[in-house]
Amino acid sequence: MEKQVAIIGAGISGLLACKYTLSKGFNPIVFEARNSIGGAWINTLETTKLQTPKPAFQFSDFPWPDSVSELFPNQYQVLDYLQSYANHFDLLKHIKFSTKALGIKYQGASDEEMQSWSLWGGNGEPFSSRGKWIVEAQDTQNLSTEVYHVDFVILCIGRFSDVPNIPEFPPDKGPEAFHGDVIHSMDYANMDYESARDFVRGRRVTVVGFQKSAMDIAMECSTANGVEHPCRVLYRTEHWNVPDYNPWGVPLSYLYLNRFSELMVHKPGEGFLLSMLATILAPLRLAFSKFVESDIEKKLRLAKFGMVPKHSFIQELNSCLIATVPQGFYDKAEEGSIILKKAPSFSFCKEGIKVQGEDTPLETDLVILATGFQGEKKLKDIFESKTFQDHILGSPDAAVPLYRECIHPRIPQLAVIGFSESVANLYTSEMRCRWTAELLDSTFKLPSIKEMEKHAAKWDQYLKRYSGWYYRRSCIGALHIWYNDQLCKDMGWNPKRKKGFFAELFEPYGPADYVSP
Repeated sequence: MEKQVAIIGAGISGLLACKYTLSKGFNPIVFEARNSIGGAWINTLETTKLQTPKPAFQFSDFPWPDSVSELFPNQYQVLDYLQSYANHFDLLKHIKFSTKALGIKYQGASDEEMQSWSLWGGNGEPFSSRGKWIVEAQDTQNLSTEVYHVDFVILCIGRFSDVPNIPEFPPDKGPEAFHGDVIHSMDYANMDYESARDFVRGRRVTVVGFQKSAMDIAMECSTANGVEHPCRVLYRTEHWNVPDYNPWGVPLSYLYLNRFSELMVHKPGEGFLLSMLATILAPLRLAFSKFVESDIEKKLRLAKFGMVPKHSFIQELNSCLIATVPQGFYDKAEEGSIILKKAPSFSFCKEGIKVQGEDTPLETDLVILATGFQGEKKLKDIFESKTFQDHILGSPDAAVPLYRECIHPRIPQLAVIGFSESVANLYTSEMRCRWTAELLDSTFKLPSIKEMEKHAAKWDQYLKRYSGWYYRRSCIGALHIWYNDQLCKDMGWNPKRKKGFFAELFEPYGPADYVSP
């Protein structure tokens, strides 16, 4: 009998999961709460563009059309590309739009029995004659619910949408104390472009945060209001946001996205020789970082604005925090239509915002919190079982414990795609979906639960060493080739994808290198 696979989410990862499970003869059913595909790309700011260059953000077997000449396509171009991909592989008929997965529940072995297992699922297999997942789904239009019984679940719910991260404040010092408006960047992005412009026009706006959304919103506010009502950007930490991907004329990919760059990094489970080589080459990696930092400082005049970060560019890359600075951002800061204000912590008052250590409040009419999303809460809440909720997030002092960043050793018949980050998430999600499809097709078997937990612990050590405070982001950006090598070996592919020794060592790796063997 044909195995049914539930895929939750029709963003990029969900489309890929659908395509590759179909290719193996399974029957996917995709639950999408909205009425279209695209995930986080459905609602964006007017000025939003790709963060990574187009060649790194494409499907291995479906390149961008020649009509898209821009290196960083905009929202409409990205959505058109995804729609073309879905049409080309006939995926839309497998998607249940306007259908929200309220929760998933495992029906099979008891918690006590699962605790005694030495192999994933009890037998090391992706399917079980005893186990099923129950998916409760709600029609978002008429609010009716329906229950589905499936053989496997792939969670593609993303971590940058739906559940906003709202900072916590002491009693009477939160948004309720403020007489103006407080919204999250998600609310702003959900407005149509004209409504968003009208919403900020003529108002004193404060944007909290300094990642990509914060900078884009600040640019839109400064364009609407100019110096008459400057947009204030409240930030806690300076970041090495990049003006382009060619420091001093050298493509960044040649510095950080080839095998040679990864020889400078200590890897999870590496042997003695690789460890010694990473130690020897560490000064060169630091020199690369200084090289990039000097270019960013010069092009963006960071010292002039007091925006030189205290940490290295390497840590920014290792944490997947690299963002592209909107063109003209610091020109706006120079003219006075954007005001940059460092605030390690703040609270609200009647007039606006009070920065810790300052007596005079920052008067404002509107505060937009570009403070990210609670991806972990979103992942946890999809499970009805308290045991699985605890399992999926693991210890608060460790990264989310997923084997190959896809499989939790103690949650059977389920994979997570798109939670761990990389420098180009489409590219990484495609490799993970291919790996998951091969797992479902019994191309390979997983090691024991204990071995998978040891593997996850080694990656946790790596993340803490290189990502520092941001280890919970599970960023594999600095080791994406090493990571893909493990997936390739599992699937029986040759991990060496280039032609010739020097090409293998020095040429950047990207989606085109992983066309099916």
